[in-house]
Amino acid sequence: MGSPSEQRKSKTRRMKPLGIQLYECVRGSPISFRSCQALVLTLTFLSYSSYHATRKTTSIVKSVLDPKTENLGMLHWPSHLYLQDLRDARSKKTALYSGWAPFNADDGTALLGEIDLAFLGVYAIGMFFAGHLGDRVDLRILLTIGMIGTGFFTAAFGAGNWLNIHSFYYFLGVQMMSGLFQSSGWPSVVAVVGNWFGKSKRGLIMGIWNAHTSVGNISGSLIAAAMLKFGWSWSFAVPGMMIAVVGLAVFLFLPVDPEVIGIEEDLHEKDAEKDDMGAPLLEERSAAKEKAVGFIQAWRIPGVAPFALCLFFCKLVAYTFLYWLPFYISHTAIGGQYLSDSAAGVLSTLFDVGGVVGGILAGHISDRLDARALTAASFTFSAIPALFFYRIYGSFSLYWNIALMFITGMLVNGPYALITTAVSADLGTHSSLSGNSRALATVTAIIDGTGSIGAAVGPLLTGYISAKSWSGVFTMLMASALIAGLLLSRLVMAEISAKMESRRPDAASDLPVSSIEEP
Repeated sequence: MGSPSEQRKSKTRRMKPLGIQLYECVRGSPISFRSCQALVLTLTFLSYSSYHATRKTTSIVKSVLDPKTENLGMLHWPSHLYLQDLRDARSKKTALYSGWAPFNADDGTALLGEIDLAFLGVYAIGMFFAGHLGDRVDLRILLTIGMIGTGFFTAAFGAGNWLNIHSFYYFLGVQMMSGLFQSSGWPSVVAVVGNWFGKSKRGLIMGIWNAHTSVGNISGSLIAAAMLKFGWSWSFAVPGMMIAVVGLAVFLFLPVDPEVIGIEEDLHEKDAEKDDMGAPLLEERSAAKEKAVGFIQAWRIPGVAPFALCLFFCKLVAYTFLYWLPFYISHTAIGGQYLSDSAAGVLSTLFDVGGVVGGILAGHISDRLDARALTAASFTFSAIPALFFYRIYGSFSLYWNIALMFITGMLVNGPYALITTAVSADLGTHSSLSGNSRALATVTAIIDGTGSIGAAVGPLLTGYISAKSWSGVFTMLMASALIAGLLLSRLVMAEISAKMESRRPDAASDLPVSSIEEP
């Protein structure tokens, strides 16, 4: 059988990625802890960027599949009426292209909304199972399978053009399978990053790292828009091939935790003392004795339910922009002129640029204030006037559109990024878990899975509401932002009360401020 040390080394050799084994063989020495941290951040960043690049493709191609233009975007809200009947504008249609059956029919917009629902619905359901599975299997294998499967079915959607397929159920089935494979991504990458980085400055670190969402959206938009001139099938095929290549790199090089590369606990802690960036997120590690947290138990962790429900409405707003913003821009006269599909796709990337800034800003502010709920609620409430002004004044000129889109992206994506990263990691290592490290993927899946249900509902409703009024769509988005902020009210009050208590002369010095740390 061998000694325990030999058994541990044998297990490490079996689990260690092949690429790292080759690197250490060529280099002649083990890979360092800091190098592994850099490798983890880079690979997980590229991994989830490629996931979002494949998701963004559909929104760019929508205007090609369903090219009929309705001049709904030219009309604004009267000051005394927020929802108005625009049926008289439906007769003013301009066919830009022939489109692709069945999406070029009169119900094409609704069909595209149903495609979005199918993808996001399966994605949301799969998220819960993926998180539960992620705490029990090798995250590197789970992530690799998810990425290669996503690449295959993304390319399969575009293959419908090459194979001259016009069956709605073909595209529906392909998107459902793509959503299933994509659901393994987020719980996996958050759990891996959580295994390597401590809580100190977690909001800022994860705010910067979470830029992968916007980077993926931007790169996906630019690639899909650039490929349109070769045919819309290539807009799907290229991102599909890219995510498969990144998936192969993940399989070869991603170390899921320090034990995989053979770092002993004392060495891990020694490195952590040198730099708080290396502080182990999961203290009191005892993997052999730990038991994965159950689904119901994870829901009962204080703070999980309100943040999960808040994310439902945050992602409803964010994903409506993700899937419909290029379509909205191309169907709205900006400065009296309509933009082409590719130009609208490029312009829509500014929303994601604002999202990068918003994610970093929200993470930094929440670290400084030690108040995750207060920060998230402040951003969601501020997003309401931003959405209103973008709808009213966004079509005045290109410059107004760019400025308001950037601000809206910053305020919409800020709380979305904060909740899905730092908040999920905080709750996944909550004090009520008594040091159990095997809850991170489950908690992440619960929060983001609940949010993904909202992400499915938003684009679906938009498909139907936009056929009558884009003003109705923006009213829905503002109401969602309001509800998202209100859901955090109790946690916000707890954070404010804790801060006031901590400033009293007789207050205990170790009084927790963040609502997430409350027992």
